[in-house]
Amino acid sequence: MSLDERSWETIASESVLLNAVSNWRDDSDKWLSHSIERLSETVRVNPLREDKEWVENWLEEIDAKKINWFTGVGSAWTLPFERGKAEGDVKVILSALHETGRLTRQEAVSMIPAIALDAQPGDLVLDMCASPGSKTTQIAEHLNEKGIVMANEVVNSRINTLVANTKRHGAITPIIVHHDGRFIPKVPQTGFDKVLVDAPCTGSATTRKNPDVWNKWLPSGGRALHKLQLELLTRAINLTKPGGRIVYSTCSLDPIENEAVVAEILRKFDYLSLIPTSKLIDKVPGREGITKWPNLDDKGSISDQEQVDSSMYPPSENEIKKQLPKCLRIWNDDVDAGGFFVAVFSKSSNYEEKEIDIDRVLNEDQIKPDEIGFPQPIDSATSEMIEENLGWKQENLWKRGKNILWSTTEAKEIWKSDRSKRSGRTFIPGNRWRPLRVIHLGLLTLKLQENKVERIVGRAATKIVPEIGLGKSEVSSQVIDELLMGKEPPAYEISLELNKIRGGHILVEENQDTCLPVWIGGRVSLMISEQERRISRAKRKLPIILDEEE
Repeated sequence: MSLDERSWETIASESVLLNAVSNWRDDSDKWLSHSIERLSETVRVNPLREDKEWVENWLEEIDAKKINWFTGVGSAWTLPFERGKAEGDVKVILSALHETGRLTRQEAVSMIPAIALDAQPGDLVLDMCASPGSKTTQIAEHLNEKGIVMANEVVNSRINTLVANTKRHGAITPIIVHHDGRFIPKVPQTGFDKVLVDAPCTGSATTRKNPDVWNKWLPSGGRALHKLQLELLTRAINLTKPGGRIVYSTCSLDPIENEAVVAEILRKFDYLSLIPTSKLIDKVPGREGITKWPNLDDKGSISDQEQVDSSMYPPSENEIKKQLPKCLRIWNDDVDAGGFFVAVFSKSSNYEEKEIDIDRVLNEDQIKPDEIGFPQPIDSATSEMIEENLGWKQENLWKRGKNILWSTTEAKEIWKSDRSKRSGRTFIPGNRWRPLRVIHLGLLTLKLQENKVERIVGRAATKIVPEIGLGKSEVSSQVIDELLMGKEPPAYEISLELNKIRGGHILVEENQDTCLPVWIGGRVSLMISEQERRISRAKRKLPIILDEEE
C-alpha cells in the first residue's frame, strides 16, 4: 500500500537517519522540516545546441526560474512543479526536449561537482562512476566539443543507460568505457587533466527524491562503502596528471563517507591539497566540512562498541583538521534541494611520477586485437568515399560496423598513444584501445550500406550541415512545414533537383537554420524521431501533436 505524505513524516521523525543527523549538527529538526517535501523538477539546458535560446524562452513561458547559484556553462532551471508532475502540452514538450538532448533532467545539487571540476576545452577528463550520465554530459558541455570525457561504468545493467544518455545529448567528446573504477588502465599514459569521482554511497542526502531512505538507511551502510570509496579515490589520484584536479562527491551526509575519506587521502598523499570550494562554487549556499564526528551504532546513537577502521575516526592531525573545512557540505535546509558533499583536490605540479622499470615490451603480433565492436579509425578508402559523397573531409571519424562516429583529435591521440598494462611493467604500443574496453565513442553521424553513405543520422544533421558541401538542398519554408505536418509529397512536387536524387538527403530551409534529414524514393519522407518533429513544430508554432497521434 502506498504511503501518504503524513506517513512519511511519521517515519522520518522516528528514523535512524534523523537520530544520526542529530549527532552531526545541533538543529536536526530544522533539517528534517526541509527533507520530506518532494523535489521540484530541475533541468539543465544544453548550450551546445543551436536553439538553446528558444529552449530558455520556453522555460520562461512556463514560469520556470533560473537557479541563481548555477555558474556552469549554459543554464539550469527549477520548474514550477514536482518531479514527474508536468501536465498537458508542457509534459509533451518537456519530454521531447529531454529525449532530443536539448535539456537534461538532473537534480540541482547533482550539478555542483561538474562546476567544481571546471573542465576546459581540450582537457582530458575522466568521470570514474558515470552512469546514468548527467554529470558526463555536463562535463561535455564545459569541453565545448574539444577534448574528451572518458565516462566509466562497472555495472553491466547501467552501461546501456549511460550510452543512451550520451547519445541523446549529442556531444562528440564522450568515450564510454567499462571497468571497475579501482582498476581502470592508465590510458593515456600521461594521465588525465581532471577526474571526477562521484562515488557510490548510501544516499542519506536524497530523502526528498528517494523517501525509502527513511526506512532503509543505517550507519553500517556507510562503513561498508568506506573502503570502496577510498580505493576509487586513490585510483583517481594515480590517474591524474601533476597539476591536475580531482573532485570527490557523494549524495551522503555521513562523515564516514565524506570527511573521513578525505582525511585518509590527505594522510596517504602528501602531494595533495584541498582547494577551498568557496573559491570554485561561491554562490552555492552550503557549509564547511566538519572535523569531528562520533561513532554511531545502527540505531543512530553514539557508541564506543562498534569496531571501525582507524581511517573512519576524526583526524587528530592539526594540518588535516585545517584542511577539512575547505570541503562543501550542502544540507537540504540550506539550498531548498537535496543534500550533497564535495571535496576538490589539487595534485602538486611538482609531483614526479615514479619511474617503473619496463621488463617486457610487446610487439604488434604479441597483442590481441581490439575486441569485435570496438570503434576503429576509418581507413583511407572510407574517408575518400565520404568526401566523394558529402564533400566532407574529417580526420576524427571512426567506424563501428555500419556506423560512422564523429569524435575529437584528443580521442585519436589516446588511441595512437603507447600504454602499459595495469602493473606498469609491460609496455604496449599504441594504435589500439586495449587495455581499455570501449563501449561507445563520440556522436553517431552516418549510416553506411555496402560501404556507401546511406544517410546522415537525424541527431547529427544540424551539426554536420555546415561541414558538408554535398548531400543537401535548399527548399522553401512551406516544404519544411508540410513535411513536419506529416505530408510526404513526391520529390517532383518539391524540386526538379530532388527528383533526380535517391536515398538519404538533407533539406535546408532557405535563409534559415532549420534542416531536415529525409529519405527520397517515390516520395520524400522525414528521417527524424517523433520527439524531434514535435520540437520542430513547436518552434514553428505548428500543432505539437497531430490528430492521428492523439
